[in-house]
Amino acid sequence: MDQKTPTAARGGPRPTFQTVDPATGRPGRTYEGHSAQEALEIARRARAAFASWRGTSFAERAALMRRAAAVLRERRDEFAGLMTAEMGKVLFEGRAEIEKCAANCDYFAEHAEAFLAPRPVDMGGPKAAIVFRPLGTVLAVMPWNFPFWQVFRFAAPTLMAGDTAVLKHASNVPGCALAIEEVFVQAGFPKDVFRTVLVPSRDVRGLIEDEAIAAVSLTGSVEAGRQVAVQASGALKKCVLELGGSDAYLVLEDADVAQAAKVATAARMVNGGQSCIAGKRFIVVEAVREAFEAAFAREMGAIAMGDPADPATRLGPLQSVSARDEIHRQVRESLERGARLLAGGELPDRPGAWYPATVLAGVEPGMPAHDEEVFGPVAAVIAARDEAEAIRIANDSPFGLGSGVLTADLARGERIAAEELEAGLSFVNAAVRSDPRLPFGGVKHSGYGRECSPYGILEFVNIKTVLVEG
Repeated sequence: MDQKTPTAARGGPRPTFQTVDPATGRPGRTYEGHSAQEALEIARRARAAFASWRGTSFAERAALMRRAAAVLRERRDEFAGLMTAEMGKVLFEGRAEIEKCAANCDYFAEHAEAFLAPRPVDMGGPKAAIVFRPLGTVLAVMPWNFPFWQVFRFAAPTLMAGDTAVLKHASNVPGCALAIEEVFVQAGFPKDVFRTVLVPSRDVRGLIEDEAIAAVSLTGSVEAGRQVAVQASGALKKCVLELGGSDAYLVLEDADVAQAAKVATAARMVNGGQSCIAGKRFIVVEAVREAFEAAFAREMGAIAMGDPADPATRLGPLQSVSARDEIHRQVRESLERGARLLAGGELPDRPGAWYPATVLAGVEPGMPAHDEEVFGPVAAVIAARDEAEAIRIANDSPFGLGSGVLTADLARGERIAAEELEAGLSFVNAAVRSDPRLPFGGVKHSGYGRECSPYGILEFVNIKTVLVEG
């Protein structure tokens, strides 16, 4: 729908969603959304579609899901360009995101039946089994930073489990939200199995409380997670929350400093630093601190800002000027409190939401770069005396999403990753990333529940005991 769509005859006023090109600050396309009542009616139609969708076979669902993967690949450049226009993602990363969504669809098409196969239980007499049955309609409240991946990460396992889905996407990516619904329509999914509603955040509560919605999945800020958790618990509905992160990477004294700097740069700069699992705190043992700071500053300083529509660009604009200004505030206040600027840190003299790759050293508690999540291309280097202090600093955070260890001793790195770091994901000598085969999620203020892998598909099913006597 666009701005020429007539106003709803009933259901109250429709909201308007104005997109803005982050590269220029100029307005883009305007979309007319759904009234709160229209959104509820869409959710109820999705719940009605569940009655028949739940009875389809895994083979039927898998064929449709593979077709969705094909549609994504066929329209890859179109969808990547849409992300560039609405939230500034560089074309290179947008294309990779669409392929990742398609691979996720293929993965769950292939494995969902095995993941949800009945599990016999030996009761020494009665026949017993654990079976997995869909819950109903799941509401997804999703963010702008990975406009397609965050949704497909949720949607592929949810639909393959036999649930239906309603998407409430971030308000600055309405075109992406509607395009995702188009993918499922074009792939041949039955009507109303996956629906998008364009509504403001204030209308989410009404959806959660409606009987049409069985459960909620949210990826977003800690505050958004708190609100949804309260609303879902009040309605006695399950939710999965993937929230913020302040991912710590430990650089130990035996690390290859040059390689560590490359991994750190890759970790920090994913999606222009606008990722919950982007590395943000680099905790470096004093013995290699100076060498690492120099190598890291060289790597980050070599990343040039450029046109996000150019396939060669690796750093485009941030998602909005207001977000850029908040990041600059965090940098400025950290410098005022004693941090050292090793690279970047200056506002470009150009329109749009631009900010350079930035490295701050000497970061300590009391500085925004230490205490807050910096959602952009700014890395904080924190000194530690030794391994034990590095682990303590890493865990001294309200967040617990991703983490990393950079070391030449793989056994040492595995021990720290597996046993010491308080996070949902811990990688050794690699940047943290999500993968359909691995469970994804955090602890502490980074949320709860898991996406991806067999654990992800189990989040929105009824894990049911069946016992037959006689």
